[in-house]
Amino acid sequence: MMNPTGKLVLLVATRKGAWLFHGDAGRRTWRTDGPHFLGHIINHLVLDPRDGRTLLAAAKTGHLGPTIFRSIDCGRSWREASKPPAFGPAKNGLEARSVDHTFWLATAHASEPGVWYAGTSPQGLFRSEDGGVSWAPFSCINDDPTYRQWFGTVQDGTPDGPKLHSIIVDPRDPKHLYFAMSGGGVHESTDGGQSFAPLVEGMQVVGGFDPGNVAFHDPHCVRICPTNPDRLYQQNHCGIYRLDRPGKRWRRIGEAMPKEVGDIGFPMVVHPRDDKAAWVLPMDGSDVWPRVSPGGRPAVYATRDGGETWQRHDDGLPREQAWWTVKRQAMCADRADTVGLYFGTTSGELWLSRDEGAHWEVLARHLPEIYALEAVTCA
Repeated sequence: MMNPTGKLVLLVATRKGAWLFHGDAGRRTWRTDGPHFLGHIINHLVLDPRDGRTLLAAAKTGHLGPTIFRSIDCGRSWREASKPPAFGPAKNGLEARSVDHTFWLATAHASEPGVWYAGTSPQGLFRSEDGGVSWAPFSCINDDPTYRQWFGTVQDGTPDGPKLHSIIVDPRDPKHLYFAMSGGGVHESTDGGQSFAPLVEGMQVVGGFDPGNVAFHDPHCVRICPTNPDRLYQQNHCGIYRLDRPGKRWRRIGEAMPKEVGDIGFPMVVHPRDDKAAWVLPMDGSDVWPRVSPGGRPAVYATRDGGETWQRHDDGLPREQAWWTVKRQAMCADRADTVGLYFGTTSGELWLSRDEGAHWEVLARHLPEIYALEAVTCA
């Protein structure tokens, strides 16, 4: 269940700023706080669950460029990081790079208070050991010649640039890490980031390309099951997958989705307590990739059996002429006894389900394009 002493807050990151929606215990009434950073692109807004107060916002500003903002009072006040993520001087004969924006923020293990990770565009991995105040390049990958080949180029076709995302820390072991790249595959470290190895077996790539080349793999979102860290789910450019460790081969469970809908999309959400339950929100993955809901009829699809079957949930959602979609970070779940689900659309609508996706209603309209959502409990 949700922390009975904490307050439910929905963190909303958008193309034009950030909002905090404070909900009551029943998720019936909401108080809006914002905008924060009006006019700035906010790619991710994350609470540190280890203290319940510290928020980090990954921002791309018109005058400051890419930076991190930090709050230690649940968003009442903010200060800019003294040293945001930035690539160092070029090494190994490689071309120098600059960070366009920080895309993904993740807290480190519970045993490492104040430690955070960040993924950037173009692909880079960074770490902060002082609560997000200062950042340094982390691990070997930023300047590794092989990884640099897998990164591709900034002209690789990924909207808003290629990205390192889905940074995951095994809750049992602070040295066991995962991250994913669009493009560039899924990668794993068992030595605290000293080395990483690709984890792409079983993943498909776009027709005509070589699946043996890690650069062609395009995971959109990877999630670990909180109560079973040996199970991971993935929404990929080429389907929905599940991985059960210690196995290393991903299984395409999206093939059980209705053929007329397909299994292409961006967000992936897992149940906080049931490793067989997960949700996706498909988009039109036809040849031209319009990035809209299939047929203009959006729906959330749920599995309760690890992807063997999927059920359509669209009660309350538009039945026609709804041509939006949902980005990879813009769908989340709370931890209530009956899990609440939330997603934000490219047209600025914020949707809520209090019953694990069975019924949906609009929480807010007319926001800027929504980039990311997190449902948290603030101290």
